[in-house]
Amino acid sequence: MEAGPRPVRMNYHHLRYFWVVAKEGGFARAAERLGVAVQTVSAQVRALEVALGHQLLRPAGRGVALTEAGRVALARAEEVFRVGETIADDVRAAATGRAARLVVGLSDGISKLAAHALLLPALASPAVQLVCHEGELGDLVADLALHRLDLVLAGEPAPPNPNLRLTSDRIVSAAVDWVGPSTLVRRAAIAKFPESLAELPLLLPTSHAPLRARVDHWLERRSLRVRVAGEFEDSALMAVFAARGMGVFPVSRLGAGDLALTRGLRRLGRSDDLVDEIHAILSRRGLQHPLVAKVLAAARR
Repeated sequence: MEAGPRPVRMNYHHLRYFWVVAKEGGFARAAERLGVAVQTVSAQVRALEVALGHQLLRPAGRGVALTEAGRVALARAEEVFRVGETIADDVRAAATGRAARLVVGLSDGISKLAAHALLLPALASPAVQLVCHEGELGDLVADLALHRLDLVLAGEPAPPNPNLRLTSDRIVSAAVDWVGPSTLVRRAAIAKFPESLAELPLLLPTSHAPLRARVDHWLERRSLRVRVAGEFEDSALMAVFAARGMGVFPVSRLGAGDLALTRGLRRLGRSDDLVDEIHAILSRRGLQHPLVAKVLAAARR
């Protein structure tokens, strides 16, 4: 029996041609940008559609528009090319000894423990120079628009301002753990969580942190009257005071892994219906930064 045609496999070139057509909105403009014939572009895109088994583009006026499958393919293509850029930069940095630089803004009130967990993938690249600035969200957003920062991590989206051309992406929505010194956690073990919080001194974020409003609302819904023994803008500092016996505190599950660095802390309970959010705020240039791409890709996984 005669064998059927061999399946066409997707390759990087097929994806690149499709990406350019989608960005330019037509085959002719894509061909001009790529410096090849329109027929070449059309053949490459058709090969990709055959490999994937779905139509990605449809005629629209004098150009083309994405199908639903095409929109998904374009989103994945963006990720592929961002990761591809990181490979070249990592190899170049390793070969030349030149440090790759990532400048990050951390808004007041964001969990520094969670921020550390988010930035770890970038630190895995060779010869990375990480610079972190902390401040009010409005000031950080302004610095981002002026390209003084590559990325801002905040507990809320960027304030709406069409002139700044920034994008916000919620990359973390994690349940909150309540953690405290072993002595207090053992003492509270006889009571049911979360009712046991009413019998313990609490350490909470200041009002700068969006998490604080959610914690207050969460406690109010459960009619829990608690004693606040301390308020902190820095979650890492809060963990240090907690380890010294001052009280129990809420921490995003994302940052809870770093608590092992602080001895003497144990988990009291978990609030699955109380979440801590972190938003990545970027400019167009930030979207092209290979280390930013690594941070975002790891967070989405």
